[in-house]
Amino acid sequence: MAKPIILTLLAAAVAALAISAAAQAEDVVRLGNLKFAHYGAVSYIKEIAPKCGIKVEEHVFAKGPDVMQAILAGELDVGATASEAAISGRANGAPIYVVAGFAKGGARLVARPNEGIKSVKDLKGKKVGVTRGGIHEVLLIAELAQNGLTSSDQPGKDVQLVYLAFADLNQALLGKNLDAIMQSEPQSSQAINKGFGVEVMKPYNTPIGEPVRTLVMTEKFYKEHRPVAEKFMRCFVEATKTFIDNKAVAEKYVRETIFKNQITKDDFDDAIGNSPYSYDVTPEHIQITTDVMAKYGTGKMAKPPLAKDWVKTDLLEQAKKSLNVK
Repeated sequence: MAKPIILTLLAAAVAALAISAAAQAEDVVRLGNLKFAHYGAVSYIKEIAPKCGIKVEEHVFAKGPDVMQAILAGELDVGATASEAAISGRANGAPIYVVAGFAKGGARLVARPNEGIKSVKDLKGKKVGVTRGGIHEVLLIAELAQNGLTSSDQPGKDVQLVYLAFADLNQALLGKNLDAIMQSEPQSSQAINKGFGVEVMKPYNTPIGEPVRTLVMTEKFYKEHRPVAEKFMRCFVEATKTFIDNKAVAEKYVRETIFKNQITKDDFDDAIGNSPYSYDVTPEHIQITTDVMAKYGTGKMAKPPLAKDWVKTDLLEQAKKSLNVK
């Protein structure tokens, strides 16, 4: 009789192990992120994830639309990106919700010194670099239009746009191949601190105001993996609170871990001064950004989405409440 009992116990143990393994496998969160100073708290989530009861696998991309492509391919559960990429993604079928806003600002118009570029109007007849498909492109085109300037990447308009990756914009300005760039952080602070760029403006006087960087979650993850999604959001709030409350931790992590000491303390301070960490996002902000994109034809939207249908901040509110964060 002993043998069947042992076999039964073995079978039960194997089944229990399988269930445990499945539960653990489900607690892995695949996160898409970008390499910028203000994306640092999102990156930090993976460091404290075990304490939150999850494992976070971070995948770093060159720009926001690449994060959207990975979400469409089913390779990510959560992504950090500028609002423009999230809006374009949703407009073109990406099954995502905006669940938080992790930073504000993060853009700067920087010109070559001694070019006489003191305002947006001075960009007439100039070559301006920007990354295609990011909030910086939306802000640049809106600023130019507000100042009565036309723009295109083809000759014949008031301003010639040159599309380059974020990583290449500073190099092109330094090499005098461009007159100005609309750049992210910490790269715009670096250009200014190293002396090959001067600030023209921070482009926050469009209807968008300071653009909010968005944390997006797939609909499937939000609906079908709710307990893990809740743990992830608590982890996000905790990581962000750490970076807001403890600047030394934020600086050390961003400078040493993310940028491998390639940026200085001044670069970090100036970058975060222009792109503070935050938690919140509103449907109103996403709707205004969507309307500006539709007005100027940026983002190539099949059908502009209504923000109220896909901005879901209930997980964020719950997480903030549980951690006593206002």
